[in-house]
Amino acid sequence: MQNQFLEYIPETAVPQIESLLQLDNLIIKVKKERKTKHGDYRMLPEGKHQITVNGNLNPYRFLITLIHEIAHFEAYKTYGQLIKPHGKEWKQTFQHLMLPFLRPEIFPKELLPLLARHFKNPKASSDTDGQLALALKQFDVANDKTYVFQVNLNQRFKLYNDRVFIRGNKRRKRIECIEEATGKMYLFNPYAEVKILEQ
Repeated sequence: MQNQFLEYIPETAVPQIESLLQLDNLIIKVKKERKTKHGDYRMLPEGKHQITVNGNLNPYRFLITLIHEIAHFEAYKTYGQLIKPHGKEWKQTFQHLMLPFLRPEIFPKELLPLLARHFKNPKASSDTDGQLALALKQFDVANDKTYVFQVNLNQRFKLYNDRVFIRGNKRRKRIECIEEATGKMYLFNPYAEVKILEQ
């Protein structure tokens, strides 16, 4: 097992991760930041299985993402290929794998109640759990990004692909934003990371 990824997770989680992975034919690779995902899992042609995780994640988000992807592999192994990617089989597997890590030796105590709540019904991405996403962000390396919900009404902001938007009204779960170049309206996840532009 290549274990260069172990330096990206909390040191206290390493023995558990090693024992979790020792029997499996898994290749784990650390990738440069991908804007649309934190990690992924796929089966390779020779019957091997590969997990990739973004190397820019803080140790706690990296660990959650790694276990998220291991849960895809374990659910596939147990239930077969026909299950939904983030269906009940994956959720149960993710919960089962994550539970032993939810300890103060591994996660900061302020994250534990949020993680316990999140794992009662884990979502396809921890970014859709606003409180957890915000709490995890405080452990990131400082950058010039902010969340859409923190952008003022009518303020301009830029996405990673350089498209410029103007912040609009909040709906129940999403925020209306108008693309400056086309005038089209898009609904944003409040916890999407963007860069604010000067007016």
